[in-house]
Amino acid sequence: MADIALHWLFERGHAADLILAVLFCEALWLRTRCWDWKPIFTLLGTAALIVLGLRAALVGAPWYWIALPLALSFPLHVMDLKARMPPAQ
Repeated sequence: MADIALHWLFERGHAADLILAVLFCEALWLRTRCWDWKPIFTLLGTAALIVLGLRAALVGAPWYWIALPLALSFPLHVMDLKARMPPAQ
């Protein structure tokens, strides 16, 4: 029985879908905590793009569908780092 559940979760990419749903809920929760949308987008957008790359890999997508979201996550990560860095003295 457990094999069927794991098969459904991982071979069809639903594990990644579950993670994306959790990230969406986290974004809504952060918004209720008075976060602006830009920090939420840069923080969770990076994770969401990486998970989309994972989902593409799980379902056997071509390499470019795996590489594209991973490459797009880097600029968001840099934006997030720049926003968190203290100003130079």
